Amino acid sequence: MGSQEVNDVDWQGKHVTVAGLGVSGIPAARALHERGALVTVVNDGDDERSRAQAAELEALGVTVRLGDGDTLPESTELVVTAPGWKPGKPLFRAAAEAGVPVWGDVELAWRLRGPDAAPWLAVTGTNGKTTTVRMLASILEAAGLRTAAVGNIGVSLLDAVLGDETYDVLAVELSSYQLHWAPSLRAHSGAVLNLAPDHLDWHGSMADYAADKGRIYEGNSVACVYNAQDAATEDLVREADVEEGCRAIGFTLGTPGPSQLGVVDGILVDRAFVANRQKQAQELAEVGDVNPPAPHNIANALAAAALARAFGVPPTAVRDGLRAFRPDAHRIEHVADVSGVAYIDDSKATNTHAAEASLAAYEPIVWIAGGLAKGATFDELVRGAAKRLRGVVLMGADRALIREALARHAPEVPVVDLDRTDTGAMSAAVREAARLARHGDTVLLAPACASMDMFVNYNKRGEAFADAVRQLADESA
Repeated sequence: MGSQEVNDVDWQGKHVTVAGLGVSGIPAARALHERGALVTVVNDGDDERSRAQAAELEALGVTVRLGDGDTLPESTELVVTAPGWKPGKPLFRAAAEAGVPVWGDVELAWRLRGPDAAPWLAVTGTNGKTTTVRMLASILEAAGLRTAAVGNIGVSLLDAVLGDETYDVLAVELSSYQLHWAPSLRAHSGAVLNLAPDHLDWHGSMADYAADKGRIYEGNSVACVYNAQDAATEDLVREADVEEGCRAIGFTLGTPGPSQLGVVDGILVDRAFVANRQKQAQELAEVGDVNPPAPHNIANALAAAALARAFGVPPTAVRDGLRAFRPDAHRIEHVADVSGVAYIDDSKATNTHAAEASLAAYEPIVWIAGGLAKGATFDELVRGAAKRLRGVVLMGADRALIREALARHAPEVPVVDLDRTDTGAMSAAVREAARLARHGDTVLLAPACASMDMFVNYNKRGEAFADAVRQLADESA
């Protein structure tokens, strides 16, 4: 399907099954019902919240079936799924056997775009997606463009493409789940920031996970942006089927080669979108314009700049957009300095790849880690960080896995193992970290694990850390 071909389905009377209530399912059901489709929503859960959501949809004339997300309703001609539903579910096997296509919410949004729809600048990667997309939106706004940060970032793509507001361009965050279910997506330009093992229980293998990430490059018309220091991302560009004239654009924390963006003497520079790539480099911004200027965040800024430049944004807008950008909470966020020790909240570091980037940004560190490992191993992470560690405080269900890796690769580093999951556990962890830290150290919450063993989400974990740090600061005042 070409990038200009849109809304190619006659929805009137079409039997569509929407899999899953929630952030994507409800807008999908509403949009399809408004276009005349005969919509049935199926949902695994049958709790109070689901029943309330179902009642709202049923009042519109949508059929809702709670407590059974596995059976394919009769007469289904299309399934539109929430991104998190695993491909191996019986519903999807039944759809495949019946020859019924399965789309995600991103695919539906792509198909429902109007004829004058804004182009998409799309970002994926194991880590850094949200920050990069928000940086990109800030740069686009600085250039005077009407834009929004949408997709996996929390703003429904359906709401963005079907709403009353018009945009010049959209900054779109896409997860591997969303890309898996978006076969006809064709972005103006796309970026894969990095690749590391994650969500393998969903995808089945690293190869399948990478292949789904690589879908972001399919049909790109101007630029495929890759990480020059992560060869797997460049491999995905080589394998992509793109439009004639689309270019591969790398970004690197080192000196850039032709068709790359990189860093020279503390300056972010562009050797891709200049008249003479062999001899010229365009200054974009200073490292100090990136907040915070940690190495992995500079990489995010370069990727955002590459996509913006692919869309024709001037260098001054890159600088102004980066200066205006403020990171979301719980992403390498400086909470406070207490008794000469910096306390940093990176609760968003829910896997080893994110924690590795966070640990590389500070030295020496008292590290607070642990939670749900999601099948991860920690030897490589600990081995790389060992020399930076002043001490470690472990908490959460799978803390033993990190403790064992520390015993193997950093046996001299003192470790506090907190065997508690009550509401005071984080406060205890912060106090133990303060005890281990010396003047000039950084206490870093970078758990390398998911939070759901002890907290509702990583945000609540980060808030508990920040609250404990502020209490410590008050007592030290």
